[in-house]
Amino acid sequence: MSDPAGPPAEALAVAAAVAATSTTIEVAAANPLRDPRDKRLPRVAGPCVMVLFGVTGDLAKRKLLPAIYDLGNRGLLPPGFSLVGFARRDWQDQDFAQLTHDAVKTHARTPFREEVWRQLREGIHFVPGEFSDDGAFDALAMALREIDDLRGTGGNYAFYLSVPPKFFPVVVEQLKRTGLAEAPDGSWRRVVIEKPFGHDLKSAHELNEITTSAFPESSIFRIDHYLGKETVQNIMALRFANNLYEPIWNRSFVDHVQITMAEDIGIGGRAGYYDGIGAARDVIQNHLLQLLALVAMEDPTSFDAKALRREKEKVLMAVRLPSDLALNTARGQYAAGWQGGEKVPGYLQEDGISPDSMTETYAAVKLEIANRRWAGVPFYLRTGKRLGRRVTEVAVVFQRAPHLPFSKDDTEILGQNALVIRVQPDEGITVRFGSKVPGTAMEVRDVSMDFAYGESFLESSPEAYERLLLDVMIGDPPLFPHQREVELSWQILDPIEEFWATQGQPEPYPSGSWGPPSADAMMARDGRTWRRL
Repeated sequence: MSDPAGPPAEALAVAAAVAATSTTIEVAAANPLRDPRDKRLPRVAGPCVMVLFGVTGDLAKRKLLPAIYDLGNRGLLPPGFSLVGFARRDWQDQDFAQLTHDAVKTHARTPFREEVWRQLREGIHFVPGEFSDDGAFDALAMALREIDDLRGTGGNYAFYLSVPPKFFPVVVEQLKRTGLAEAPDGSWRRVVIEKPFGHDLKSAHELNEITTSAFPESSIFRIDHYLGKETVQNIMALRFANNLYEPIWNRSFVDHVQITMAEDIGIGGRAGYYDGIGAARDVIQNHLLQLLALVAMEDPTSFDAKALRREKEKVLMAVRLPSDLALNTARGQYAAGWQGGEKVPGYLQEDGISPDSMTETYAAVKLEIANRRWAGVPFYLRTGKRLGRRVTEVAVVFQRAPHLPFSKDDTEILGQNALVIRVQPDEGITVRFGSKVPGTAMEVRDVSMDFAYGESFLESSPEAYERLLLDVMIGDPPLFPHQREVELSWQILDPIEEFWATQGQPEPYPSGSWGPPSADAMMARDGRTWRRL
């Protein structure tokens, strides 16, 4: 819900400027940061404080702090908005302000404006301490009460846990002990948890029990930043706002679906987090299974949180693993090789990685969905590091025409029709179909019809964390996975992880390649190949 007080004067001025031309109004109406009551007006957060745990981490510096500034620059934060950093540093307010300033100057998507920074700077505070330090959390509680008095934030607090998962329980317990998790009448308290939500089904249960002991389920926001991406949300628009695709979005016409998240980088400085987690837990359990659910779900009765979750949960409940996991899964570990013209080390040579680590950096699985729409249609999911290029896409590959009134030579290089949703980096949609080659002969080959966000809309897409942080402050939950979705995802992945634990070392693959040979063999056994990216 939007702030009942309505948008501030700055936001109204922005809206008035937007309304200057009819063409711009049409673009503004498509902006997900707009107020649904009046598409020309922004959705503006009400008075609140965001408390950020883990302010010195890479996520905070590269994504969260710049996103907060960008929201302010768009006029979507109230004048009294305050930001409190908590970390194990001997800092004062000005030290945290300097870190925020540097992060904004380096990574913000909107231009730096001194007047916006000054307003944001007035609300920046810092509390030093460790997560186990009762005194530090008592000081945090006192600081928040003082901010309420000085800046009129009304006791509305969002606690963002940008910290390693092992610290989630102790932070939540401290918030409960100090009473910060309990909202007085007329205010709200929300906790934001970054993935992974546990490392298996059992730990996900335990984490949920701890979190729900302090916060009601409606106040728990589990962030999967992929759900904030414009192109991911556009899956729903593509399917349910158009009548063109729905009649063929089923087993009668779809041959298979490929969902890929490929990275061209290694683990960088994330050895402490990544080793022991691996590609499947890091990406498949959350990002890729969420994409699968959006692609495969039935149309919801509305786009509120309960209706969306209900349909996604139905899909995840219907997912079935293949009977032979040895033939229908693949796991690998990148070896030394060349990437971008540079020699790069293998995973086992990375700093902080044990030379006998069993952690996979590549994972591929074949899944099926046991319902009337998708029975018999395989969904292939793959993710990996140090692959040929950075790309995330969903490819719906259609069956071949049942009859081709052409000679074999006419269609020798004709592939299958496909609809490809590009999530990153070049956001858009491509439709691949057969077309006659100009000339006197009847030769048919593949061509592509392309839609690119950057070319079709005058207004740039907000960064995923902008949308999600604003949703947290407004209290709008549709883009956040529910605990039931998390549990169903672990139920799918746990048996695969247990099987892999018996299979020894992951298969090596050269950096810069497209993964281990076993992944290609998995597809070849089904008479299919991975898409060339």
